[in-house]
Order: sequence, then structure tokens, then C-alpha cells
Amino acid sequence: MIVDDDAMVRGFLRTILTKSGLDVVAEAADGDEVVTAVQAHHPDVVLMDLRMERMDGIRATAATAALPSPPGVIAMTSFDTESAILDAVHAGAAGFLAKDAGPDELVAAVRSVAAGEGALSPRAARVVMEQVGSRPAARGQREARELLAQLTDREREIAGAVAEGLSNAQIAERLFLGEATVKTHLTRATTRLGVNRVQLALLVDRAG
Repeated sequence: MIVDDDAMVRGFLRTILTKSGLDVVAEAADGDEVVTAVQAHHPDVVLMDLRMERMDGIRATAATAALPSPPGVIAMTSFDTESAILDAVHAGAAGFLAKDAGPDELVAAVRSVAAGEGALSPRAARVVMEQVGSRPAARGQREARELLAQLTDREREIAGAVAEGLSNAQIAERLFLGEATVKTHLTRATTRLGVNRVQLALLVDRAG
């Protein structure tokens, strides 16, 4: 699903995605249309513009993330400022791309998020990790460890591998598990903690 208040941008994105074999099931012109469209069309991924007139993409992302079994959201903006990146991740975005990203990077990000993995641009990943490093160490670490204590040993093991940046396939190879088993453990972990994959990686990093 494509969410952008510029019809030309929506058309451009639709062309790129459909030529790559991806199905665009819905479009929305503003953030206040997103939840209804998601409930009607059940997309796997939402490309979310952050700057819109009636409801911005941050609020729309948070509303989408609060839905049962929400799609993965990739935030897109022409202004990849530090605050925009962090606001999008905290709202529940599983990916962040600047609008000048190339077609291959866009398609790869959509496929990655559809597979349950994250898709942060290099700048976004750097900003997020710098933010983690700047948190008050003792308090942040204690809170993170208390949350991770809710997971099983296997779920924590997989969460640690996610924080290393490994894909599900790489985790499966390392732990001698089926990829579907890894995905099941990861889904249980993120559901229990109320986070997505990117937020889980941040939590592990904060826990040390």
C-alpha cells in the first residue's frame, strides 16, 4: 500500500513496484485514510510518506502499528532528519528510506519488511544506534533487561542474532533451525513485547 499526498509520487512508486512483480493493493492520499484502507485491503507493507496535510505519517504509523497483526511500515521522506528517523522508529516503523532512494533499494526494502525483517537506510541505522548509545546507561539497560526476561531462552538467542543484523535465513543456519521456526520464535517475541524487529534489536542493544 502506498500512502502519499502527491498523486505523481504514488504513480511513480506504483510503477516501480509493479514492474518488480509486487502487487500494490491500495493507495491513500493522507494519513487519516490509512487505518481504514489497511483494514479493507490487508497489505503486507505500507510505504508511508511522513509529511501530509491532515494527519502526518508519524501519527498514521502509530495508528497502523496499533492494529491487530499490523503490516510493516516503511517511512519515506525527502527530509531524513534525525528527529524524523527517530520519531518514525518509535512510532513503529520497520523501515526508513529517503525519497531519493533508488528503485532497487526501494524494492529490496519492501521485500525485506514483507519477510518480517527491517529496512533502515545506512543513515537511519546510524542515527538510531547513536540514539541508543546516548541513553542513560544504567536505567536504560535495567529496563531493557527486564523486558527481555519475559522471553524464552531461545527467543532471547534469536533476538540477539537480530541485533547483530542477521536475516532469518542466517539465524536459521547459525542455530541449526528451520527458517519457519526462527520466524515463529521471532513473531512470539515481538508480539509479547509489543515491538517490531527494529525495536527488538534496539532493545537488545540497550540491554548490553
